[in-house]
Amino acid sequence: MKYRRLGRSGLKVSEIGLGSWLTYGSAISEEAARACMHKAYELGINFFDTSNSYAGAEEVMGSTLKPYSRSSYVLATKLFFPQGSGPNERGLSRKHIVEQCEASLKRLGTDYIDLYQCHRFDSETPVDETLRALDDLQAQGKILYAGVSEWTAAQIAEASGISKRLNLRPLISNQPIYNMFERYIEREGVIKQCEQEGLGLIVFSPLAQGVLTGKYKPGQQIPEGTRAANDQTNGVINSYLREDVLQCTVQLSEIANELGATLSQFALAWILRQPVVSSAIIGSSRPAQIEENLKAVELQLTPDIISETENILSSISHFAPLR
Repeated sequence: MKYRRLGRSGLKVSEIGLGSWLTYGSAISEEAARACMHKAYELGINFFDTSNSYAGAEEVMGSTLKPYSRSSYVLATKLFFPQGSGPNERGLSRKHIVEQCEASLKRLGTDYIDLYQCHRFDSETPVDETLRALDDLQAQGKILYAGVSEWTAAQIAEASGISKRLNLRPLISNQPIYNMFERYIEREGVIKQCEQEGLGLIVFSPLAQGVLTGKYKPGQQIPEGTRAANDQTNGVINSYLREDVLQCTVQLSEIANELGATLSQFALAWILRQPVVSSAIIGSSRPAQIEENLKAVELQLTPDIISETENILSSISHFAPLR
């Protein structure tokens, strides 16, 4: 495994991280989830990501990592989405941040959260209120660092300006969706803004919900047992199951084969070509998938390969940002 600094901070995270969206605590068995986390840790993954909105995932992740030295891994979680029907049980107000931090600490079974992330931007709460609350939690030692997820370049710039003006601890990360097909962070200046403000990118869905594994073929039925065949998890992946996207994966697979790699390894290496990317979060239902994906950190892409890839990807129409 290789490690990169998370933005300008001194925190180092594995280039491949393990996430729990749509899997741990819901779509796969607890036993399978634990097996994947143990394998990830054994192979050098030190970044583990979850959220208070992923049903049961915090409990599974926290208890699975409990036997390991707390200093040996980086535990990240998030808040924003509703946790109840009340008007204050959502968003990024001081009240919700403080209450949900305490709730996540209990579910994770830990004394502190390494990286606490604002899962979305809250247009109904002043940004300075959110940043002050996060800064207070850092001062109390309940969280060590703060980050955001799916914030626009303008929102990141605003938060950075406020943090500097109020002398608050800066945000260190942004977690956007990013893969060969969904590239709005390139077009909309998010990458440039994160580089300018010193935020590291922790990208999710780097394999486009599994489409960039090559398991879904154009003109063929969806394979049984896959994410797309599971009604619990196929809400997002269905947007990728377009003929132009699937035809594109066939061409990308040919490049991967020439490199002696799988399509998933190639897709992850393509993500990691960006210096601002600190970690790419994968999901997994089987330990073998983790072993395969981790080989991506050794795959080097030449300018010619990147150029050939861009030519193939130019045929794909833009996906709308996930907001």
